[in-house]
Amino acid sequence: MPKVKLTKGELKRTRDALRQYQRYLPTLQLKKQQLQMEILQQLHLLEEKEHKEAAKKSAIGAWAGLLADPGVALSGWISIREVIISAKNIAGVDLPIFERIDFAAADYDLFSTPLWVDAALELLKELICMRREIALIQQGIKILREELRITTQRVNLFEKVKIPQALEAIRLIKIYLGDQMTNAVGRSKIAKRKISEATTYEAIAI
Repeated sequence: MPKVKLTKGELKRTRDALRQYQRYLPTLQLKKQQLQMEILQQLHLLEEKEHKEAAKKSAIGAWAGLLADPGVALSGWISIREVIISAKNIAGVDLPIFERIDFAAADYDLFSTPLWVDAALELLKELICMRREIALIQQGIKILREELRITTQRVNLFEKVKIPQALEAIRLIKIYLGDQMTNAVGRSKIAKRKISEATTYEAIAI
């Protein structure tokens, strides 16, 4: 604990600081709870999206033989024009939220390509969107966990360090000032008694 100045000014400053700590702590605790809840929700969402991705991969697996056709270059027909991402604020933290991907129109001859190409392209685009969304959810969880770590440190700092130190400093200052006041009263009584004794002695002498 830092050395405490045993003065009235320090007592006021410490009391003011204590009030600030006690006012700010509930806000931090609420933020910590919100972050914990959001992390659990995002982990649940991530699990759900990963299951859907696995199902989509399984569906695409049925096309594996057709995709091996050297005359069909699906990868060349899928071009991302723009990834649309928004933001969601949770307890003061901005999370990236996947909205959609805009793909450029595939440029291929409808008459010379197999009929299944359109359906295969749509499946692959859906899979690409899922992977981007999963990556953003993972990024958001990482952001939330880092913010939770910082917030938890602050909660612990207030609960276990700042508030106990302020309370102890106030206790020490009040004890010291009380002792000083008691000593001052004692000295005042002694001085009054000496003055009284001196006055009485002078009166007798006269």
